[in-house]
Amino acid sequence: MYDLIKGLAAQLLMPLPISLGLMGLGLVLLMWRYRRTGWSVATLGLAVLVLSSWGPVAERLLMPLETRHPSLQALPDGTTAEAVVVLGGGWRPDAPWSSVGRLNDSSAIRLMEGIRLWRLAPELPLIVTGASRRADVAPIAQGYAQAARELGVPEAQLRVLDWPTDTGQEAQAVRDALGEGARVVLVTSASHMPRSMRHFQQVGLDPVAAPTHYLVNVGRERSLGFWVPSAGHLRKSERAVYEALGLLMVGREG
Repeated sequence: MYDLIKGLAAQLLMPLPISLGLMGLGLVLLMWRYRRTGWSVATLGLAVLVLSSWGPVAERLLMPLETRHPSLQALPDGTTAEAVVVLGGGWRPDAPWSSVGRLNDSSAIRLMEGIRLWRLAPELPLIVTGASRRADVAPIAQGYAQAARELGVPEAQLRVLDWPTDTGQEAQAVRDALGEGARVVLVTSASHMPRSMRHFQQVGLDPVAAPTHYLVNVGRERSLGFWVPSAGHLRKSERAVYEALGLLMVGREG
């Protein structure tokens, strides 16, 4: 029930529901003849929608999350990591595609980055994590494992943790598998990395950040698409809000 309420609250606090709610409230106030207040509320709702769909605002919201941890080009000299850990995402297990094609964008990029880093230290285990919140959908960790095998990761080097349903549970599962204090190379989307690092540190692990799947378009500030409101920019704002809420919850849980 807690997970359901948390997920519902997060969805309702996204820019699109908020803007639609404000515009709807504005229309109701207009119908009740509160014209000035109604127009003000409706205009505020429209402004929230337009601004959150506009590149300069969306990327300004997302950039602090994505740049908090630098990209990990190579394992630092003297790193004594015990595993490379790829956090779960989404996939379509019943799609008639290849094992990689069934992974969604973020999952595929996370797995590719995890395998790239694992190849720098192939003696380490590659840990893939993640379950599904739906009983009829197979765990993403199983999808990761299938794709990793086909991409050359030996079965002996794979560890599949297919029961955690959120980042906090993933951190606990990795700690249970490796022990408290273990140092791990942590791979997830750049915007998700600050929250992931906090979860892993809270359970007593020593994570090394390896962010990937960047959404901020570095160097596109002068392109026309950057200045035109779009659904793509709206998704960036939604991601920024979602991760900011997640960080707030981790802080309270800690």
